[in-house]
Amino acid sequence: MTEAELLLFARGPGLTIATFVMVAGIVVRLVEILMLGRKASLAEARGSEMAGGMGTMFRRSVPDANTFRRSAFTVVAGYVFHIGLFVVIFLFVPHILVFQSALGISWPGLPSNLVDAVTVLTIIALLAVLVHRLVHPVMRLLSEFGHYLAWFVTILPLVTGYLAFHRIGASGPMLIALHILSVELLMILFPFTKLAHAFTLWLARWYNGAIAGFRGVKS
Repeated sequence: MTEAELLLFARGPGLTIATFVMVAGIVVRLVEILMLGRKASLAEARGSEMAGGMGTMFRRSVPDANTFRRSAFTVVAGYVFHIGLFVVIFLFVPHILVFQSALGISWPGLPSNLVDAVTVLTIIALLAVLVHRLVHPVMRLLSEFGHYLAWFVTILPLVTGYLAFHRIGASGPMLIALHILSVELLMILFPFTKLAHAFTLWLARWYNGAIAGFRGVKS
C-alpha cells in the first residue's frame, strides 16, 4: 500500500469503521448502565434528586481542599492534560474543519502556534502521570494493563499530530495518515477501555448525587 492509498484509507473506510465502532460501543455501554436501574425508595423524600444529582456532577469536578492537599500532583496533572486534550481536539483549526465537514457546524479556533505549545504541555503532563504511576508504590500495585493501554492510545495521537505538524520523520502524507490512524485506534478502543469514563462518570456522579439529594444530605 502506497502512502497515498494509506491516507485515503485512513480518511475514508478507516474513519467510517472507527466512528461506527465508537458510537455503537458508547451506546451499548450507556444502555447497559441504564438497564441496571435501581429499586424505588419507599422512604419519604427529604430533598430534591434533581438538585442533588446536578450539584454533585459539578462539585466533583472541583477538588476540595483536603483532596488537593493529599493528591496535588494528580489533581494538577489531571487538569493540565484534560484541558490540553480539549484544546487540541476542539480548538485546532484543521480539527474544526473536520467537525464542520462531518457535522456541518463550526466555531472559532486558536492560533496554531498556541495549540502546538498546548500539545507539548499535554504530552509532558501525560508522561509525568505515567512516571508517577510507575514510581508510586500504591498506584503501581493497583495499575492494570487497561491503565497503560488507555494512556498509550491517548498520548499516541498527540505525538503523531505533533510530528505531522512539524513534518518530522517521514513525508507529509505518511505522517498525516499515521496521525489519523492513531486517532481511529483511540476511537475504536474508547468504549472498551477506562477511557469510557468520559461518559460514564457523569452517570455515576448523577446517581450518587440524586440518592444523597433524596435523603437530604450533600454528596
